[in-house]
Amino acid sequence: MGSEPMRLFTFSLIASVAIAAVIFGFAGNSAAEVYSQGPKVCEECHRGETEIWQASKHAESFKKVHKDKKAKKIAKATGEKSMKRNATCVQCHYTVVRKKAGAKAKPAAGPSCESCHGASSEWFAIHNDYGGANVKVGEESAQHKAERIAGATAAGMRWPSDKYGVAENCMECHGLANPAVAGDKLAIMLDSGHPTVADWELVRYSQGSMRHRFYPPEMTLNAELSAAEAAEMYVIGQAAKLVSAVNAQGRSDSAKYNEFQEARAAAAREALGKVGAAAAFLAEPTADQARALVAAIQGQDLSAEVGAMLLAKDSYK
Repeated sequence: MGSEPMRLFTFSLIASVAIAAVIFGFAGNSAAEVYSQGPKVCEECHRGETEIWQASKHAESFKKVHKDKKAKKIAKATGEKSMKRNATCVQCHYTVVRKKAGAKAKPAAGPSCESCHGASSEWFAIHNDYGGANVKVGEESAQHKAERIAGATAAGMRWPSDKYGVAENCMECHGLANPAVAGDKLAIMLDSGHPTVADWELVRYSQGSMRHRFYPPEMTLNAELSAAEAAEMYVIGQAAKLVSAVNAQGRSDSAKYNEFQEARAAAAREALGKVGAAAAFLAEPTADQARALVAAIQGQDLSAEVGAMLLAKDSYK
């Protein structure tokens, strides 16, 4: 998870998926049940990240959100007054875990590790294998590491290095665009007072209390983004928001819902209109074009173009 370098996968790494499938033995397991195991399985190796998460609103919400009067009203309106048993609410507000395949699913935490990095049942063992039972992380060969990362990716893990994938995943819930939530439920949620934040912005919401950047070589340093990194993340976040909003429009008959998505799209277009490299993407705002934009801006310092669009750090959530 957070202890891998923050960079895009190279083509050679992606190509090694096929090799990893043979080495790690996950090929042909597409019929397996994929499920979350909960944050405790990640804690042993990712203690720094876990401590930050435990103090976050994501973690704290598990004990609080279902007690809110508005939340109770929305849950009841969408079919089940208990948020933790509500098929709509659990999609974004909880980490629903199983002890093993076929076991009863149960909300065990608020949004946590697997909410961002993917349900771990298929990739966890791959992610933790550094080349054999007695091989430690610092002893892993470069070839094995590449194969391990590719193998875990193919099994469903979302790495911090997949910058667009991370942003895209955030937009599902923060943009009310989760594909697992039916259109009629979206309408009911908004009519019942579910909050909307059209100007939700990735840097502001990921680099405050939620920041957990523990990367080599300084594994204990939760480093802040540089100006160039923040500008890059801002552009990626706006691209993901525009794709999310465009794809979400029409999912519901709710006028409120479509107005919200139009507002998200308009905000993203306005921001990206000030970034020269985004012109081709704005002409065709698809996920493929967004990833092409992400690749194109690697190594560029866009801080002059992004400029004042980035909010001050003291406003970060």
